[in-house]
Order: sequence, then structure tokens, then C-alpha cells
Amino acid sequence: MAISFDLNADVGESTHEHPVGQDEALMPYLTSCNIACGFHGGDPVFLQEAIRLAIKHHVRIGAHPSYPDRANFGRSPMALPEGELIALVQYQVSALGGMVEAAGSRLAYVKPHGALYHAVSFEEEVALPFLEALRSLPRARLPVMGLAGSPLEGWAAAAGIGFIPEGFADRRYTPEGRLVPRTAPGAVLSEPEEAVRQVQALQGQGIESYCVHGDNPAALSILQALHSAQERGNPLPDGD
Repeated sequence: MAISFDLNADVGESTHEHPVGQDEALMPYLTSCNIACGFHGGDPVFLQEAIRLAIKHHVRIGAHPSYPDRANFGRSPMALPEGELIALVQYQVSALGGMVEAAGSRLAYVKPHGALYHAVSFEEEVALPFLEALRSLPRARLPVMGLAGSPLEGWAAAAGIGFIPEGFADRRYTPEGRLVPRTAPGAVLSEPEEAVRQVQALQGQGIESYCVHGDNPAALSILQALHSAQERGNPLPDGD
């Protein structure tokens, strides 16, 4: 199903006790996927299944590390010593990368999850150890996917790490370009046409990938609407 810009979603976040999202239904509509690393969700069986689905549908795979916070799905801020943060990122990316290679593919990028994503985007004291963890990995240096327009882009460049600017189809923005906190009413978009309008509004901001959250109950309908809008010839971004 062809689409001219990158669409990503968080997948592999289920456990047998706590199903999350609908990975099998979403995967045909994605060009990239962020696979959990077990610290906010997921377990080895579900991670392996997400990897299998991604390879089957020719979807590039990113590692989706998080704070060690399964109780809050990785969405609560944590203050960790620099060395501990480096070790946590090294462990998660290396473990998922090994599973991906065992399945015959390779990681393409790293996208932090939840509270870690926001901290890495705006807090230098968190971003620098995170980037150091990526620099230290023995594989080819992986780019980081992060919030378009955030300071992370400059920090990544200074560290010699590639940066993939990301926008969000299903999250509302503040006037300053940050994401509205999930605790605020209307922070998560659930109407497909509203998500299409949001993607259209983000044109011209240098965004290379657009995220639809896998745990959003409307994720499938939003992805289908984005594909439909493209097929109808509605103006959607081309990754410039």
C-alpha cells in the first residue's frame, strides 16, 4: 500500500496479561515501526511477533527504549544517574537489535518512548547520556527519531548522531510546538479527519516521519484515513 511519506507507530507493547494495540492490523499501513524493548511494555514473545510482522510487511524497524516504568507505561518522568541511563539504553537497544538480527533484519533507528522521549527532546542532561549510549553501541551508528524543532536535533548533530525529525498525527500541539500533556483534555486525537488535517498543517516543518500511537484505539482508522487522503489527492507532506 504505497504512501509517499513515512508513517510510524509504536508496536510490540503487549504482554499476555495486558494486550496493547493491534499490531497485526496496523502493520500493513506503516513504513516504520518502533518496537518496545520490554521496559514499559512488551515481552520477548510479543517483541518477536512484532519483528516478524515488520519483516513480513517490509516495515523498517526502530528500537523504542524507555524508562524502567511498566507500572505507568513509561510515561512518568524519572531522574536517573547518567551511568544508569546509559546502561539502560545500551541494554534495551542491544537486546532488541539482537532479536532483529536473529530474524534476518537490522535496526534502522532508535526512538525513545514516553517520558524519556520528552526528556531527551528538551533536557540536555538527559539527551547527552542517551546519545552517548547510542555512540557506544558496536553496530553501525543508529540515528535517533525525535520531535521536530526540538533542541535534540542540535545535540544529536554535535554528537555525530543522525536525526529523524518526527511529527504526530494523533497528538495535539501547544503553541510552542511541544505536545499537549496527556492529562489535558483532547491531548490525544481520535477523529481520523482531524488527524489528517493535523498532518497537513505540519507541512513545511522538515518532518520526515509521522507517528500514530499504537495504543490509540483509533490508530487503525487514522492510518486508513491518511492513506485514503493520499489516494484522493489531498495535499499531504512528501517528507521535505
